[in-house]
Amino acid sequence: MGSISNGHATKAFENLNALGLDWRKSSRTDLDPILKDCVIVAEAPDAKDHPHFSIPDGTRMVALSDDKDEASAVLYFSRAELTKFAEGIKDGEFDDLMATDAEMEQAAAVAAV
Repeated sequence: MGSISNGHATKAFENLNALGLDWRKSSRTDLDPILKDCVIVAEAPDAKDHPHFSIPDGTRMVALSDDKDEASAVLYFSRAELTKFAEGIKDGEFDDLMATDAEMEQAAAVAAV
């Protein structure tokens, strides 16, 4: 059985499309209970027979999903791909996609219900 944690709390969680993975989400999410409101990531099994030539067998992989639906799609990326994306986030390349203060307040109000 897999789990989901946010650095402060952990609970059982199983994505039906990636059984047994231990998922993590931002520590900025609510702690108790761990609300379903976030992108989640997990260490995934190493690549084997990946359909794309740039992902040879043995490549260390990371899984990404959405924790609002235990049957949501799971996307797999190499750690190199995830690193390059995270570097772009840190450099501000996606700041225009960040939620506004009003959107964050609305999300908090919905989560409180």
